[in-house]
Amino acid sequence: MITHLVLLRGINVSGHNMMKMDALKTMLESIGFQNVRTYLQSGNVFVDTEEESASKVGFMIKQEIFKVFGHEVPTIVITKEDLELCFKNNPFLKEKDIDTKKLYVAFVSVILKSENINDLKISQFKPDEVSIDENRIFVKYAVGAGKTRFDQKYIEKKLNVVSTMRNWNTITNLLTMYNE
Repeated sequence: MITHLVLLRGINVSGHNMMKMDALKTMLESIGFQNVRTYLQSGNVFVDTEEESASKVGFMIKQEIFKVFGHEVPTIVITKEDLELCFKNNPFLKEKDIDTKKLYVAFVSVILKSENINDLKISQFKPDEVSIDENRIFVKYAVGAGKTRFDQKYIEKKLNVVSTMRNWNTITNLLTMYNE
């Protein structure tokens, strides 16, 4: 069995794409996933399956959510290694006295190149800071995520990708769950 972490974008946010986690869990079990576990109400779902392909897992879940709930929900499936690399490769964690409440990670649907940082035009969002590492964009907000225009929608528009963001506390807790 392989454990996949499925990140659903934009569910249960401000009354949109509402989905009870119990109903989501039941739906996923009905299509063959095992040991389904959720974290929070915002679309963090662990599933066990024989399917190795993360893209196939994501596609199956996206299709079934549309069929059952009627929501078009972008999905990104990541591995335990992806989460471990968040800790290893996040340059902002090396800073002294870093406020982890201002750290976020955007997971994107493709591998990015370092030149993609130019496409993001991050200089217009100073003093927010960004670093790209493969399919992860590390963000350090100067004030906070609620006070910037540099968000997942902006990333998707500028880079023509699917993305979803998680705060550092969620990343930490998801890795803990992966290790249980």
